[in-house]
Amino acid sequence: MNEFILEACVDSVESATAAVRGGATRLELCANLILGGTTPTPALFDAVQRSTDLPVNVLIRPRFGDFLYTHREYEIMCQDIALFARLGANAVVIGALQADGSLDQGKLAGMIDAACGMHVTLHRAFDVCRDPIAALEQAAALGVDTVLTSGQAATAWEGRAVIARLLAQAGPELQILIGGGVNADVIRRFRQFLPQASAFHLSGKTVLDSGMAYRNEAVSMGLPGISEFQLWRTSEEAVRQAAQALAENCGCC
Repeated sequence: MNEFILEACVDSVESATAAVRGGATRLELCANLILGGTTPTPALFDAVQRSTDLPVNVLIRPRFGDFLYTHREYEIMCQDIALFARLGANAVVIGALQADGSLDQGKLAGMIDAACGMHVTLHRAFDVCRDPIAALEQAAALGVDTVLTSGQAATAWEGRAVIARLLAQAGPELQILIGGGVNADVIRRFRQFLPQASAFHLSGKTVLDSGMAYRNEAVSMGLPGISEFQLWRTSEEAVRQAAQALAENCGCC
C-alpha cells in the first residue's frame, strides 16, 4: 500500500475537526491564516490536540510580512519552538532569510536546535528565496525533514516545473510538500504529471458569514478590504475530495 500525506493548514478547533472528518492525515496549526499564518497560542494548540488524534505541526512565525528577522524576533521564535516541543508538537514549521534572499542558515540551525529532535518543515519562505536549488541542499544539510513549496510560483500548478526539479533533487530523505492553491483537481493533475508526488498541503478554505445581526460596516479592525463579518474555515468536503483524489491513484482504497 502506498502512503500519502494530506496536510490541512488550520487556525481554529472548528477547522481542525473539519479537516479530520474530511480525511486529512496531518495538521499544520497556525493563527491568522488570512495573513498567511502566524504562531498559534499554546491554548489553541492544546485545544486542537485534545480534539483530534492527528499529528500537529506548529507554524512558528512571529508576525506578518517578510522573513528577515531581528535578533529579538529570532529569540522569540526559539522560545516558542522549545515550548511547543515540551507540549508535544509533532513538528515545527519554520523559515528565515537573509537580506540577499538566501536562507539564514545560522538562525535556522538555532531553531532546529531548539526543536529538540522534533520534525522540522521549512515553510514557504523557501518560495521567495533567491536560489531554490541551493536552498534545498542547505535545508537538507541542516536537518530539515520537509520543504513546503509552490515551486516559487503563485500556485503549485504554475510552479510544477520547479517542483519536478525539487522532487528529483530531494531524494527519499527530504520530503517535498506541495502547497499553494491545492485542491482535488490540482492533486489529480499532479498525480498524472508527477506520479511520485504524494504529499500535499491545503487549507480547503471556505468563507462563512458572521452570526452578528448588528453590523457597523464602517469600522475595519484589520487590513483594508477584509470584512469583519466573514470567517475563514476549513471545508470538510474540500478536504474529503482532496483525500479521495489522492486515494484514486495511490492504491489506498
